[in-house]
Amino acid sequence: MKPLPIDAVLPQLREVFRSTPNVVLSAAPGAGKTTRVPLALLEEEWLKGKRLIMLEPRRLAAQRAARYMASQLGEDVGATVGYRIRGDSRIVRSTRIEVVTEGVLTRMLHQQPDLAGVALLIFDEFHERSIHADTGLAFALDAQANLRDDLRILVMSATLDGLAVSRVLGNAPAVKSEGREFPVTTRYLQFTPDGPLEPRVAAAARRALREEAGDILVFLPGQREIRRVEALLTEETHVDVNIHTLYGEAGAEAQEAALAPARKGQRKVILSSSIAETSLTIDGVRVVVDSGLARSARFDPRRGMSGLVTIPVSAAVADQRRGRAGRQGPGVCYRLWTEEQHRALAPFPLPEIQAADLAPLALDLARWGAPEGDGLRFIDPPPAAHLAQARHLMRSLDALDSQGRLTAHGTAMADLPVHPRLANMIVRAHERGLGALACEVAGLLEDRDLLRGKGNTDIDLAARWHALRSGSGVDRTVRDRVRAEARRLRELTGIKKSEGGEESLGVMLALAYPERVARRRGGATGRYQMAGGTGALLPEWSLLAREEFLAIADVDGVGTEVRVFLASPLGKQELVDLYSDRMTVNDEVFWSPGEEAVVARRIRRLDALIIDEQAVTPSDDALHAAMAEGVRMMGLASLPWRRGSESFRSRSEWLRRQGLVPDDWPDLSDEHLLQTLREWLGPFLGRIGRRAGLEQLDLDEALRSRFSFQQMKALDRLAPETLTVPTGSRIHIDYTHAQPILAVRLQEMFGQSQTATVGEGKVKVLIHLLSPAGRPLAVTQDLPSFWKNAYPEVRKEMRGRYPRHHWPENPMEAEPTRRVKRK
Repeated sequence: MKPLPIDAVLPQLREVFRSTPNVVLSAAPGAGKTTRVPLALLEEEWLKGKRLIMLEPRRLAAQRAARYMASQLGEDVGATVGYRIRGDSRIVRSTRIEVVTEGVLTRMLHQQPDLAGVALLIFDEFHERSIHADTGLAFALDAQANLRDDLRILVMSATLDGLAVSRVLGNAPAVKSEGREFPVTTRYLQFTPDGPLEPRVAAAARRALREEAGDILVFLPGQREIRRVEALLTEETHVDVNIHTLYGEAGAEAQEAALAPARKGQRKVILSSSIAETSLTIDGVRVVVDSGLARSARFDPRRGMSGLVTIPVSAAVADQRRGRAGRQGPGVCYRLWTEEQHRALAPFPLPEIQAADLAPLALDLARWGAPEGDGLRFIDPPPAAHLAQARHLMRSLDALDSQGRLTAHGTAMADLPVHPRLANMIVRAHERGLGALACEVAGLLEDRDLLRGKGNTDIDLAARWHALRSGSGVDRTVRDRVRAEARRLRELTGIKKSEGGEESLGVMLALAYPERVARRRGGATGRYQMAGGTGALLPEWSLLAREEFLAIADVDGVGTEVRVFLASPLGKQELVDLYSDRMTVNDEVFWSPGEEAVVARRIRRLDALIIDEQAVTPSDDALHAAMAEGVRMMGLASLPWRRGSESFRSRSEWLRRQGLVPDDWPDLSDEHLLQTLREWLGPFLGRIGRRAGLEQLDLDEALRSRFSFQQMKALDRLAPETLTVPTGSRIHIDYTHAQPILAVRLQEMFGQSQTATVGEGKVKVLIHLLSPAGRPLAVTQDLPSFWKNAYPEVRKEMRGRYPRHHWPENPMEAEPTRRVKRK
C-alpha cells in the first residue's frame, strides 16, 4: 500500500487503544483515515475474532470506502470488508469490517444493544454532526457504560470541536494527524456578489477553465442549481470539457462517471452538492469553485413542519471544500464571496439535531427506554421544544402511551426503516388490506419527485403513482429506486400481493400526515384549512382545488399559509372512518359579524379542522351570551336608543359624575355597560338573535331595572327630566354636559326673574334662549341681568326679522307666549 499521512500516527492510535476505550482522531483531509484506520486496527489483540463497524454519513462514501479497503486486501467487497446501507448489503458471516450509513447503526443497537461480537465502533466524518451519528454515539456510550465496558469507540473527523467530543467520551485522549494537503491558493471576490447564483457560478467555472489546469469541482446548494449551471455550461463549454453532476440521488452510473478520471485530452467539471465535501477523493481535481451555500432542513416545532432553506456554509465546511483542490497536488479555490464575508461565517455547521425533524429520534429514544433522553450523553441535547413536538406527534400516531413508552403499534412502526409517519401509514394500511399501496406511496414520498424536470406541474399524488406503475415519461433511475424501496418494504412487512388503487391514495397521506388533512375554506378557491391549524394554498391551476377535502404531503413549510406541492383527494367518510376516535363534537353559539346574527351549530372537528356542522337551537343563556358579545363588537350604538332611554342615561351619569349621589349609584358609562351586557341586557333579549331584532328592545326598561325604587325617586328629584317654563311648557333638560342646558324660545321666558336650578338647588341650569326659528340668541345663567342689559339689543335686532312675534319693551311684565301676535 502506498504511504499516507495517517500512517505516522497509527502506532500511537494502537497504543492509546490498548489502555483506553475511547479515542478522538483528528486528521486533515486526504490523510487516509477512512480507509487506513480500520485495516490498521483489524489485527489488534482486542479485535481478533471480532468485528468493527464504521459509520459513514453518506451512502456513496460508504460504498467507495468499503470497496477501496477490500481492494487493499486483494478481495472483493463483501468478504473481510463489507457495507450495509439502506436497500443494499454486502455482508457475509466472515465480514469483520462493516461500513454502515444513515440509521443502520441505530437499528443494529436497537436489535442487539450489547453489540455482541463487535469490538470497535468508528464514527467517521463526525464533524458533519448528522443526527444519526449523534444518536448512535449516545446509544453506544450508554451500551458501553451499562452493557459492554470492553466496547471501544473511535470518533474521527477532519474539522471538529475536539474538546466537546472528548468530554462526552469521558475526556478521551486525542490523536492528531497533520495530513498531506498540498497548498491551495484561495481567490475571493472583491465586491459583495449580487444577482442570480447560477450565472455567477457558471462564469467562475469558465474563468477557472481558462486560468487553471486540471479538473474542476463546483459546489452548489442542491440539484436545482446543479441542473441550471449544467445547462449554462453545456451551451458554452468547449467539446474537450465534460460536464458531470454529483449528488446523493443521482444514479450509480452518473456518480461513477463523475468520480472516474477524465480521459486523456479531456477535462471535467463536476457540479456537486455537499456530497463531495468529505471522504471522496476525486482524481484529477485541482480547482474548486465554491458557491458558499448549502441546503439545510429547518424544523418549526410550532407548526410541526420542516422546510429546506439555503444558508451560507460554515468556515469549517468552506475549509473542507477548499481542501478538495489540494488532495493530489497544489490547487486553487475560487470562493464566490468576499474576505469580509468569510470572517463573518459561523465556525462550525449547526448540528442537525438542533434543527431537524426529531420524530425519528423520539421513536428511537422511546425504543431505547429513555423517552426524554435522560441519562444519555449527547454532545448537543435535542432542543426541548422540538422533542416535545415530536413526542406529541408520536402520541397522536399511537406510537407512545401517556408515559412516553413504546406501544405495540409503536414497536411495529420502529421495526420499519422509514420515517415514523410512513411507518405508521404502512402498518395501518396493512391492517386495512392496503399495505402494498402504502409501500409504493412510502417509496414515492421518500425519494425525489418522480416527475421533477419532466414538464409536469401537477401536484396530485395520483400522477406520480400512475407514472410509477406505467414507467413512462419519468426519471428511470428514480423509478427503479422507488420500486426497489417498495419491494423491500413489502418484504419486511410480509405483504404478498398488490392491493389498493388510486382511490385510496388520500387515505395513505392522511395516515402519514394526519395534521395536514385539509378542508376547503368556504368559497375561497384553492385555500384550505389544515387540521394542524395552518392554512394551505394550492396553485391556482390545480384541479384539486375543486375537492372539499384533501390529504397533503408536501408543503413549503413557511408562513401561516403554506404552499402545497403534493396532495391527494380524500373523502369525508374516509376521513371519519380513519379518525373518528380523535374527533370531537361540540355545540358552538357565537356572534357572526358577517351575518350580524347569532350562529348556533353542532360541529364535528379533527383538531383545528371542522369536518361538518349543522344548525341547532341554542339555550337562552347561550343565545344571550352570544348576542351580548355581538353588541359588544358592534358597540352601544347598535342598541335602539330612543329619547327616553338616552335622557334617562344622561341624567343618571350627570349625577354620578357630579358626585351628587352615593358610590353605589348604578354606573351607566359606555365602559361599564359594555362590560356588563349579559347582566343588564340579557334578561330583556328574549329570543332576539339578530341585529335587526334589537329594535324590539325596550331599552328604557332595561336601564331602569338597574335602579331601586329609592334611586328612581332620587333621580327624578335631583335631575328632573324637564323644567316647566312660564308658558307652562315642560322643556327637556340636556344633561350631557358638565352644566345642564335648557334650550327654550325667548318669548316663553317673559316674566321669569329667577334662573332655574337642579341638584336640589346646587347647580344652576344654563339657559339657551332661542329665536322663533329655534336659533340661539343668548346664553345666560342670570335672567334678570339678561333682561336688563342684553335684551334691548336683541329686541332691536329681532323686531325687524320677526315682526309677527312679540318683543315687548319690558319683558319682565310681559305675558309669556308660544304664539305670534294677534292681528
